[in-house]
Amino acid sequence: MTSRRRFAVLGITVVVLVGLAVVLLLRDRGQGTPEGLGDVQIYGNLSRAHTADDVDYPQSPPVGGAHDPLWLTCGVYDRPVREENAVHSLEHGAVWITYRPGLSAEEIESLADQLPEKGILSPFPDQEAPVVATVWGAQLELDGPDDTRLELFIQEYGDGSEAPEPQAACVGGVKKLEDAGGSG
Repeated sequence: MTSRRRFAVLGITVVVLVGLAVVLLLRDRGQGTPEGLGDVQIYGNLSRAHTADDVDYPQSPPVGGAHDPLWLTCGVYDRPVREENAVHSLEHGAVWITYRPGLSAEEIESLADQLPEKGILSPFPDQEAPVVATVWGAQLELDGPDDTRLELFIQEYGDGSEAPEPQAACVGGVKKLEDAGGSG
């Protein structure tokens, strides 16, 4: 094989490999947001500080930030929970599903049925959307309990992998309700 021919084969090989790399890179970049989850809001640089004080969170419901030293025990609540304790559970990898008061008993039961083991379900009177799914640093507003994106959100984010302490407990915490001011 002549050197000219070797050079041509080498050149074609390099072009093909670079082209393949570009195609793979673009394909992988498109997989950053799974189908149906394009409306997920992502928040970064969240404080992990502990405080016994009330926190004024910029998101409603909050997605992370400074929080109470005690986490909220996962489960289903029929009254609003203390945000600072729920945020600590988010830090532990919990999924927090909140809903505007006024949903029917069947709709609330539907949400409870979709709640992962490491999850919290509670009403949240001040939220704009009927249902909101939240994990540490990510949130999705939903049209209601039957919004199919809830299942997608839980599949994508429900393993706690985005949380700072995903292996920490979501049981054995407190059960603080917002309007009770203590254990409920």
